[in-house]
Formats: sequence, C-alpha cells, structure tokens
Amino acid sequence: MKKYFILLVSFVLLSCGGKIDTSEKGTIRISLGHEPYTIDPTLNTWSIASTYISHVFVGLLVKDKDGEIINGVADGFNISDDKLTYTFNIRSNAKWSDGLPVTAHDFVYSFRRAVDPNTGTRLSSLMEPIKNAKNIITGVMPVSSLCAVAIDDNTLEITLEYPTAYFLELLTTDTYYPVRADIVQEYGEQWTLKPETYIGNGAFKMTERSIDDKIVMERNEYYWDSKSIVPNKLVFLLVQNENTAVAGIKEGSLHFATNPPPQDIPLLTEEGLIHINPILATQYFVLNFTNKAINDSRVRRALSLAIDRNYLVEEVSKGGEVPAGAWIPYGVNDVKGDFRENGGDYYSVDKKDYESNLLLAKKLMAEAGYPEGVGFPVLEFKTNPTALNTSIFEAVQQMWKNELGIDSFITQEAVFFQTSNTKNFVVARHSFVAAYNDPMTFIDSLMSDTLQNQGGYSNAKFDSLVNMARVEGNENVRMKVTHEAESILIEDMGVIPIYFYTQALIVSPKLKNVIFDSLAVSKFHYAYIEE
Repeated sequence: MKKYFILLVSFVLLSCGGKIDTSEKGTIRISLGHEPYTIDPTLNTWSIASTYISHVFVGLLVKDKDGEIINGVADGFNISDDKLTYTFNIRSNAKWSDGLPVTAHDFVYSFRRAVDPNTGTRLSSLMEPIKNAKNIITGVMPVSSLCAVAIDDNTLEITLEYPTAYFLELLTTDTYYPVRADIVQEYGEQWTLKPETYIGNGAFKMTERSIDDKIVMERNEYYWDSKSIVPNKLVFLLVQNENTAVAGIKEGSLHFATNPPPQDIPLLTEEGLIHINPILATQYFVLNFTNKAINDSRVRRALSLAIDRNYLVEEVSKGGEVPAGAWIPYGVNDVKGDFRENGGDYYSVDKKDYESNLLLAKKLMAEAGYPEGVGFPVLEFKTNPTALNTSIFEAVQQMWKNELGIDSFITQEAVFFQTSNTKNFVVARHSFVAAYNDPMTFIDSLMSDTLQNQGGYSNAKFDSLVNMARVEGNENVRMKVTHEAESILIEDMGVIPIYFYTQALIVSPKLKNVIFDSLAVSKFHYAYIEE
C-alpha cells in the first residue's frame, strides 16, 4: 500500500429588504445573480451555485488557492497497489455547523444518496468509478451495494470499479460532499431553505435566507480551521439586474458581482473594475436529435460553419472569450501539456477562413435538400432570459438567415435548465463548466445514457471510446482514446461549440484575496476589504 499525506496549507437599494448596512467590519457583499436553482450539493449542476455550496460544505479533499488538491475532511489516505481501494482517515476535529461530529457514515449516506435513482442527481455519473455505482444508478442493484463503507466512525473505505486516474479530482466536487442524513430525511427538498436546517461542515454557516433577496453566511466556529478564515460574514445579494450590480460596485454597497453588461465591459475594464478569469468551460448550442431536420449531420455541420464566432466574442460577449473549434477548452490537462493545444481545432475558427466555411455550409444544406434554406422548417431557439444569451442568438439568427436562408425565433424560459431534459426545444443555449480538471468531465457528459446529454446525441463508437478511456490505466493510451472520441463527436456535430469561456467579474478595487478558480467557483475564505 502506498501512503499519501497532503498538508493543509448612495445607490444601495440592492435587495428587497431596502438599504444595505455597509458599515459592518469583516463583511463582504456579493452578487451572483438570481436565486439559485438549488444549493443541495448532491443535486447541484450550476457552477455559480457551487460558490455558495463551497463555503458551507467541504469534501474529503479540497483544492487550495493554486488549484492543488489538499486535505479536507480527510487528514490522510492510502491507495492500494492496484489503485482500486482508497482508505481515508476522517479528521477527529471535523464537525457539522451544529457541533455534531462528521463521520465516515455521513459520506456513506451521501454517496448512496447521489447514486440512488430516486434522488435524481443529474451528475450521478461522477460517482460511476465507485464499484457497483452504475448498476445502482440504472436500477439494477440496491443502493446498499455501493462499495463505500464506513470501517468505523473515522475510517472510510472506497473500492473502485476500475483504476481511475482522476478520482482524487472527483472527490473535490460538490457531488462528493457530505450531507446530514437526519436533516435531509426529516425536511426533504426543503432542507436547504432555512439556516436551522442547512447544516454544513465547511468554513461558513448560513444564518439568514430570504428567497429572491439574500443569503447570509457567517464564520462557522466548529470548522476545524476556523482561525484561518478571514471574513466574519458573507452577504450574498440576489441582484438580477446587471446595471444595478454595476452601480452597487461603484457606490460601494457591493464588493463583487458576476455578469457585467457586455457593452460596458470595455469601459469597466478601463475603470479597473473588471477581472477576467479564464475557466474550463464551453458555451454551446444543444440540438434536439429527435427533430427530423436536426437529425441530419449535414444540417448540423452547416449550422455550425455559418456561425461567425469571432464576431460573437469581439462584438457581442466582449469578455475575452476564445472562438471554439472543438468541444474541450484550453486549460484542460493532457498527459503532457494542454489537451486542446495538443488536439487542435476540428474546423477553422480563423477569421480568414469564415468565407470558405460559409461556402461549405451552403453546399451541405443543398446536399441535405434545403438549397438556400428552401423547405427548411423555422427553428425555435430556447434560452434562459439573460441579455447576453439573447444577444448572442440574435446575432446567430441573422447569420443563419443571411447565409443559409433559415428562419428562427427566440423563446426565453426562466426554468429552462430545469426542464431541458424534456427535449421541448429544437436548438438551445447551454454552457458546460468542468467539474474537475480532466477531459473526461467534458467527454463523458455527451454519452448516450447521461442526463447532461439533453439533446439525445448517440453514437455507439463514441460511447465505446469514452468507456475505454474511463477504465484505461495507461495515461498515454487514455488521452489518445479521448482525443479520438472528441473527433467523432465533432464530426457528428453532436453539439455546436460556440466559444471557450472566460468569466468576466465586477470586483471592487478594495476587495483583496479572492480565490478565482478555473471551475468558475469564486472563494472568499481569505478575502478582506482594504480600508
């Protein structure tokens, strides 16, 4: 057995409650946008919500400010020589925010909850490396057969189905965070809505929650490393209006906000209020494969080639995004170097090649039986209601109309992310933010049987290659197979990648020591306001 130890290294009307008290010392005021869909770690799929969750919960392992994996609830662990058994020592001073001890049994319950098909965890596939997980998720085996076992209160043993090179990365994700069985079982879906029931084990505890107004967190005195936490209080104001957030930053009643108005980014940058954070994420259009017209790969390729991605990032989004010529973005690790740099683009996103892309797109539409768009149905584009998402598609709408003769219209649906699995759309806007730094987080999300594959893309060869990559212990072979799988995905145009994200954030010059990570989760554990 190999043993591992990781060292622990006056515009203020922003909320429904009226004026914000800006005099509190040690308080940071943050806006992440609208009310989160959920802040249940097991159910969450939204990177913004992970910011809330990461302050209240912590897993067996965590990432430090440099993105390196360090100890969390575990203060050490062993990995068997065959890389199949992981044994974690639960630190003796790990406690929940109500003072009860965190035990190995809490992780067993939480992992079982994540794989239980009755729970409806959309990211349950993250648990599949654990032995029997996939059979449980698909209803073949009972949840009790999951090979995560509490040897005693302070010892957790996890047996894997196959050696998984990225398993330590998985352990840092929300899906692997512990939740309290007694709380969840008593309060059901309502457990996250009140401070007295939103019991966590992280650096902060919820002390106030007002739906569509604010979420307040204060330092958790039971957190084992509480002395290193700098702010006393985090006030998350649910500011939906982007211009209101900008005004709050300038006036001083906010210190941090997401989603600056795209048209204001250049000026805000000049004023020193914009922080551009490169993240592992892809903006893309998902296509409904049950739609007859979309089901023709020539049509899908034509729709993609007709999009001027350089125009979108330079004139519409304006956040330093990179046009996407593939699915997996820059910054994802390969065996050596960068996965995207090693793989290159599958179609040109160079400005000089746009005209030739258009010629090919028109040729493909004609071959599919729709010359100049004649006879092609009107497309519905569905998105959640944000100004940027609407503006992006309005530009694409004109490109498809002018270049391919295709008509389309936009539907904005506030609950789209919750209903997208119903396939009640033709083309829809989506973004995919990595859950961990490995190409697998992107590539297995589009397998035939995953809940994240909202469009229903299915290719047996693609699925086979992804499954091969999952179980392959040789990193050189694993990455080679993953590149091959991505090639098939793009050849099929299983989704239409638009651009690789950056995260444009509005940050007060007085706010210091925020951790901006590559997974779009901003952390305020050590942040402070410079007076």
